[in-house]
Amino acid sequence: MSGIDKMKDKAQELAGEGKEAAGKATDDRDLQAEGHKDQAAGNAKQAGEKVKDIFK
Repeated sequence: MSGIDKMKDKAQELAGEGKEAAGKATDDRDLQAEGHKDQAAGNAKQAGEKVKDIFK
């Protein structure tokens, strides 16, 4: 199941990048912030998965 979690986390990060880019293109600061938040959450989850892998 760890592989699925990693894919979901990466998808969240990529979705955040898309939101941030769309926010920049439309000058929507709220969308930019939401995208940045999604990226940070995805990165944090990925880091957690890497720590889990280390202790396996």
